Amino acid sequence: MNFIFIALIVLAGMGLSFEAGLLGPLGEEVGHLWATLSILGGDGIALVDSFLYTEWEIYRLEFHSKVAACRRLLGPIYVVVLTLATPLLGVAMTMICVLLGQITKSFAIDYFGWFGVKKQATNLLRLVALVLVGLALCFVYLGAQ
Repeated sequence: MNFIFIALIVLAGMGLSFEAGLLGPLGEEVGHLWATLSILGGDGIALVDSFLYTEWEIYRLEFHSKVAACRRLLGPIYVVVLTLATPLLGVAMTMICVLLGQITKSFAIDYFGWFGVKKQATNLLRLVALVLVGLALCFVYLGAQ
């Protein structure tokens, strides 16, 4: 069962690469602001659609939470960074940077139990995995030179 979830998450990560691959050239073509607004506009339409088909109370409670406010801020920042970085670094380099950041932060969240997550110890194998992702970043960078 875990393999199904792992496969789905890998596919979701591939979606991030797809988004970066679209945003970089789109930003170069129509301008970074318009590329960012096109993605955020689509997200806004999806949010309105969600309001129409779900209970209002869930969103009212979520809207007032600090986590929801933070999430609403981080999404646009992420899109802007992808739009600006991808033409300079390429999709592969941009995505491996995203991956390294996600894994590093995820280990910290697990270790400290932030956001109500069950604490998980960081062991040698997890640290080796993090180092290997860091090495992958170095190799991709050197390969692009």
